[in-house]
Amino acid sequence: MFATLPDALRLIVVPVFCWAAVRDVWTRRLPNRIWPPLYAFGALLLLWDAALLFRFAGLDGRLFLVRAAVSLLFVAPLGYAFWYLGAFGGADAKALIALAIVFPTFPSYEVAGLSLPLVETALGVFSLTILTNTVLLGLAYPVGLAVVNLASGRVSPTMFLARPVATDSLPDRHGRLFEDAEGTTRNGLDLDALRMYLRWRGTTLAELRDDPDRLRDPESVGETFDPTDGGTHVGPATDGGEVIGSDGEAEGDDEEGGEDGEERGGERADFDDPWAATRFLAEIDHGAYGTDAETLRGGLEVVVARETVRVSPGMPFVVPMAAGLVVSVAYGDALFALLGAVGLV
Repeated sequence: MFATLPDALRLIVVPVFCWAAVRDVWTRRLPNRIWPPLYAFGALLLLWDAALLFRFAGLDGRLFLVRAAVSLLFVAPLGYAFWYLGAFGGADAKALIALAIVFPTFPSYEVAGLSLPLVETALGVFSLTILTNTVLLGLAYPVGLAVVNLASGRVSPTMFLARPVATDSLPDRHGRLFEDAEGTTRNGLDLDALRMYLRWRGTTLAELRDDPDRLRDPESVGETFDPTDGGTHVGPATDGGEVIGSDGEAEGDDEEGGEDGEERGGERADFDDPWAATRFLAEIDHGAYGTDAETLRGGLEVVVARETVRVSPGMPFVVPMAAGLVVSVAYGDALFALLGAVGLV
């Protein structure tokens, strides 16, 4: 037999996560409506498995209860905890909760004489295996970013975290600035917040860069508009329709974020609320990804002054999560196999 019916039905979740990964790469947005059906689907399969082992008198029944409890009471809340601490986005947390409900225990599939997954753990909590595989695969992201930087001749302590790009390409990018007016920072302006600000003002990044001295004055803000959620897939384009080369990456740029590039604007007048940053945050009906007025002003000063800025692209965690799910179903627990190979388990 290929698999039990509940385990066979669980495979439906794999293409759903693959679709979510692709969408997350392009938009960094996942619709909330996809999660409740997955929760209900997982709960139904969990009840189905429980019914097959009802009374839980044997070893299999007791192990099922323990594994399901670990998945539902540890792995699922872990997703919420990561979100609360800022390590996860909301969609990432909801995705992990879905996996904890759908895959509490190891499924079993017979394919071409092989029993998949190949590597099972002693604990037997499959959602935990998916999470550890996800973390291992996620480590490849900063390594890949470093390889891109090395290939372009950029060697620095930040090459695992950010790369320089053309400032004019920011409206179509995801991530956050890796610098402010003072230099390198891990808490730079989120590019979604930048798009929200531009849409709120009804302007574009090109217009902002062309006339920063005038637009820095809060009195220059007239009618304001819906800031949207800052996604690239909604609202008007904010780059003035300009084409920035093949991928927007500047060639031969200084690794220090283009500090040697042309600085725009002359002496700056003092305003009570430069760029109307405080007004922007007060008027929108929701937050701007943790951005405060000082961070917004600092980011705006960087993007109007420099031709090249360093950006930390950020990693959509659903992407390695989808890959981790595929690896888990086909191979099993990679970390457990690695620890076994070195004699630690």
